[in-house]
Amino acid sequence: MTGVRRDILGLLRSQFQSAQTGRLGIALSGGSDSMALMHLMHEAFKDEPVELFAATIDHGLRPEAAAEARWAGEAAEALGIAHEVIRWEDGPGKGNLQSQAREARYELLCSWAKRNSIPILCVAHTADDQAETLLMRMARAAGVAGLSGMAPRRVHKGVTLLRPLLEVTRSELRQYLQERGIEWCDDPSNSDIRYERVRARRALAELAPLGLTPTVLSRVAENMSKAREALDWYVFLAARDMAHVQAGAVVLCQRKFRTLPSETGYRLLVKAIQWVAGTPYPPRRVPMEIAVLAARGGGAATVSGCHLLTTTKQIWICREAKAVERITALPGQVWDDRWKVFGGDAKGCEVRALGRDGLFNCPSWRATGVPGTVLETSPAVWRGPELIAAPVAGMANGWAAEPAANEEEFFASLLSH
Repeated sequence: MTGVRRDILGLLRSQFQSAQTGRLGIALSGGSDSMALMHLMHEAFKDEPVELFAATIDHGLRPEAAAEARWAGEAAEALGIAHEVIRWEDGPGKGNLQSQAREARYELLCSWAKRNSIPILCVAHTADDQAETLLMRMARAAGVAGLSGMAPRRVHKGVTLLRPLLEVTRSELRQYLQERGIEWCDDPSNSDIRYERVRARRALAELAPLGLTPTVLSRVAENMSKAREALDWYVFLAARDMAHVQAGAVVLCQRKFRTLPSETGYRLLVKAIQWVAGTPYPPRRVPMEIAVLAARGGGAATVSGCHLLTTTKQIWICREAKAVERITALPGQVWDDRWKVFGGDAKGCEVRALGRDGLFNCPSWRATGVPGTVLETSPAVWRGPELIAAPVAGMANGWAAEPAANEEEFFASLLSH
């Protein structure tokens, strides 16, 4: 690579198995980072039994977006890479536009990857993106997990998201493209200071004279990631000693929880809430600190679609009633991404949360040993307004409810990023 400081191609290739086979996906926006990723991937695997596929998300937020997506597709097809444009049909709602667009992008890309039997999806985040993320999380007083930045790889909806260029700067990638005469398109929103990431990008330019460059901050994130791995191991050991899963809730021994170092207890609660809520992102620190105080002091709290309550000896983390009150499914389908309910006469039935009114119709619910608040968010079988069965609350009537994920999967989640 003439003129390029490092062997970027070798660095990228090292992120994969030595004998890589099968299908690999590329998230292609048409910007410099993703264009460099696509060309590097093509160069790295041209002589190996690997099929490359690319997809571009058209968020429909700018008039030029559709044309840019087509242009990106043409660039992919020129390399012999199959390409698909996926439009964000739902569009944004109220709230943080960039956050909604990011979440939609991952959902759409991972769905595309699963449809096409692509187990690994490569995204073009760079050291600059990592540094910007670090600054934004510092502004929120993030802890060890937040300051670890973006992980080089993680699993989302059954698809491995891989960031093979996380150690490479944007300037290095643009130099790579310029040396080869490869064009890219710039999204004007990347210069719009209304967005937090753009402001962080500008702040980085001011910090560079102090030595706080994207490369340095990216290394800080890497160091924090190592610290996080060590903490996660101790969280795992603590959970093995004091936690179990019951009625879809994570249950902790309050006495043992109170003896944990503050950061270990904090992280254990974060992981429990993420697992119960089924979200890849941890809750914000302020509401989590309130939840930790409630857990230690024998109170209650609600955070990220979960409810935390304490009994005489235990801490229960279950779903929040409001988070599940409108969720429905047919018997045999997965309800709330967490339960599968089956059995009995399913004609005219649907699965909904048991709720408080339903709990009153379960005469033996106290015999389960599970708090009523937890049971209210468990799945029940309804035929219109009539409660047919509530297996978790001791009213089976020939029905069964099985959790989609078991206790061992909860423990395993404590060590995954």
